[in-house]
Amino acid sequence: MSLEFLVATAIGVFTSAGIYLLLRGRTFDLVLGLAFLSYAINVFLFAMGGLIVDRPPIFDAAATEYADPVPQALVLTAIVIAFAMTALVLVLALRTFLETGTDQVDGEADASTRHSS
Repeated sequence: MSLEFLVATAIGVFTSAGIYLLLRGRTFDLVLGLAFLSYAINVFLFAMGGLIVDRPPIFDAAATEYADPVPQALVLTAIVIAFAMTALVLVLALRTFLETGTDQVDGEADASTRHSS
């Protein structure tokens, strides 16, 4: 089994789990789905740079070849953006829960989970 197959499988699993959770009706599932999709995108960006081992990403006098540092910079930027987006979605979900009394995405509470306020 090659490394490329394992990485492609991981990207597929993260994407599938993220889409499944995004299609559910609760805000916590939505946040987890967005997190899984951001993990899938980060792994995909790493894979786009090539899966090469034993090459330094920064200057080394003894090295003859280097790894591409652009995917690493893109993933670092994507991690920061995903963290900020997750924090914003969490604040919006909490505010919606406090306003409506439910964590359903459509704002309609289930009979078993009604919040008494």
